[in-house]
Amino acid sequence: MSNAQIEIQLIASLVAIACAIPGTFLVLRKMAMISDAISHSILPGIVIGFFITQDLNSPLLILLAAITGIITVVLVEYIQKTGLVKEDTAIGLVFPILFSIGVILIAKNANDVHLDVDAVLLGELAFAPFDRLLIAGMDVGPKSLWVIGSILLITIGLLFAFFKELKISTFDVGLAASLGFSPAVIHYGLMTVSSVTTVGAFDAVGAILVVALMIAPAATAYLLTNNLKHMLAYAICFGVFSALSGYWLAHWLDASIAGSITTMLGLIFLMVYLFAPKKGIIAVLYREKQQRTEVSLLTFLLHLRNHNEEEERHVNHLNEHINWQKVRSKTVLELALKNNMIVITNNIVSLTEKGKDFTAQAIDYIITNEDSKIEHMKDDFFLFRG
Repeated sequence: MSNAQIEIQLIASLVAIACAIPGTFLVLRKMAMISDAISHSILPGIVIGFFITQDLNSPLLILLAAITGIITVVLVEYIQKTGLVKEDTAIGLVFPILFSIGVILIAKNANDVHLDVDAVLLGELAFAPFDRLLIAGMDVGPKSLWVIGSILLITIGLLFAFFKELKISTFDVGLAASLGFSPAVIHYGLMTVSSVTTVGAFDAVGAILVVALMIAPAATAYLLTNNLKHMLAYAICFGVFSALSGYWLAHWLDASIAGSITTMLGLIFLMVYLFAPKKGIIAVLYREKQQRTEVSLLTFLLHLRNHNEEEERHVNHLNEHINWQKVRSKTVLELALKNNMIVITNNIVSLTEKGKDFTAQAIDYIITNEDSKIEHMKDDFFLFRG
């Protein structure tokens, strides 16, 4: 690999990590779309900063962009609190206006510089190694690497310093306030970090694609764990893996690096969405099928408990009486036999002592309607489930 290839992958990985950290908290706070709003609405802050300094590398651009991001959040929340519109509507009102202002400013006053809409929206990692940082005439590496690296160090420092406050305010705002934390300060601090990270990623992936790096890894991690620390670790791993694999996919296809990274993020999310052990579609469908079978089993056992007549407990009559299809009847009958709930003698089905005990507790559950009991019952009685 050439130095340029190594630098591109390093920049992409740092961007992925820097985006995954605030992105995790945005997903948990159900504010994923606010990242899209920030990524667009900070444009006028960048443009105004450039007009003031005439330098695209000035720290003032990041500062003004962060302020614009905070203004976006304040406006969205103010409009939402009026009760006239919901949050998604407020976002849809605020960020197009601010973004349009930035586009107009660029079109009217910055046509002679590379600060154009295409560069802002798309970004291109392939060009990042050519924009070098020189200190006393010495080449110390790509500017993007230093910018996003500095932002990442600050983000990690803030995460360690305020992890407890972020965690509590994310899951229980009332508890955070009662403990003396200021949820509003933490909230706007998170929005500031998100804004600064978005600006830092402009040269690498652009304002639109940074949303994917900020939300997709966190959303994928959310499907795998309920532990915040694990979610952060998973989000970072997914982001870095997508950055590296996306680069080589782009190299193989001779396509956009940023687009390939986002494609990999989408593929990883799709795989986890389908196959996650607890929250994946396949696991959910299997669990629903299992629950339907268990409900059918309970119906079957209660029928046996309520009928002592042999003709009511004949295998063939049960199929007709309960009005099940043969496949479903066979499945329920086999499950009851495997769990030693019934015995069959001359095609007459009878409850075992275990079956009688189970149905007695099931009736008690139906009467009391206590959800905690039913799972306890299943754990105690079922050896084979579904």
